[in-house]
Amino acid sequence: MRILVTGGNGFLGRHLVASLQQRGASVQVLALPNEDTTGLGDRNVAVFRGDICRPDTLAAPLHGVDCVFHLASMIGVWASMKAYFAVNVQGTANVCHAALRAEVKRLIHISSAMVYDMAGPHPATEDDVLAPLHEPYSVSKAHGDLLVQRLIREEHLPAVIIRPGTLIGAGDSLNFGRMATRIQAGKGVIIGRGANAIPLFSIDDMVRGLIVAMESDRATGKIFNIAHDQPITQAQYLALIAEEINAPEPRIRVPYAPLYAAAYLAERVATASKNRIRPFLTRHGVKLYGDDNRISIDKARRELGYEPQMSVNDAVVSACKWYRHSERPTAPAAPIAMSGAAAL
Repeated sequence: MRILVTGGNGFLGRHLVASLQQRGASVQVLALPNEDTTGLGDRNVAVFRGDICRPDTLAAPLHGVDCVFHLASMIGVWASMKAYFAVNVQGTANVCHAALRAEVKRLIHISSAMVYDMAGPHPATEDDVLAPLHEPYSVSKAHGDLLVQRLIREEHLPAVIIRPGTLIGAGDSLNFGRMATRIQAGKGVIIGRGANAIPLFSIDDMVRGLIVAMESDRATGKIFNIAHDQPITQAQYLALIAEEINAPEPRIRVPYAPLYAAAYLAERVATASKNRIRPFLTRHGVKLYGDDNRISIDKARRELGYEPQMSVNDAVVSACKWYRHSERPTAPAAPIAMSGAAAL
């Protein structure tokens, strides 16, 4: 099988590419013209240079491909709604239309659990009305999700939509790396009581979920949550990181509502400055770590046979081991359209 991975040089992409190769697939990756893909070259992966925002660069990498994993996304950087829509909505449209022209057999689109209100009265299910937080990442991912749904209905796009929780594992410099660095520096805080669930799960389980979505005859045209339904609490998560990296356990508690309000004001200042002043805090981050976020995986379990294999605790321990032996991991400083779903 010949497979294209957009965003294959990102956190999730690198893990997925390795797993696909182990299964004997011929894998190629779409990367930005100036993107450092040294690691992929070491794996003997064919790298096509292009950009999902430039439709003319998509025909060559899609030629003769059986399956596309669309991971490329803008995430983890402060930018305007317009900039996020250009990548997460229009870029997704470009990939989907190119896949239709190339007659690919399946496209796996990576959406996000942030399209839900995960703090609702029940764990978020695929039938819930989308209710993203009104900020660029969540709103653009929701619109991209709805776009793919429309193309499935109206143009028979052979797509599967995956809405994952927050990934954690070796190489995660965007979410986990930032948090571990804060805790190591003694700057970790607990939002509220700390008893809320964080929707973390292992990168290895995410890859397993993507593989079964690719292989299942029942998956085409459907939406699946891929996550862990036995989550870790915020306080447990922070304490475990501190223990594993030999840092002081966070003790300072900050009430949720005032912190959320501060994040909102910081975002308004950033917007008023035309993003020259970046917010020191975002509502996305406060909600992700401070709200009680729960996701149902009953549909994926029932229809795909998906079952998480690694506990969230073990996933955190694995990420800590990587962090201890890494060279002070840092997240990308600028928006990278093809950086993948990294913490997606």
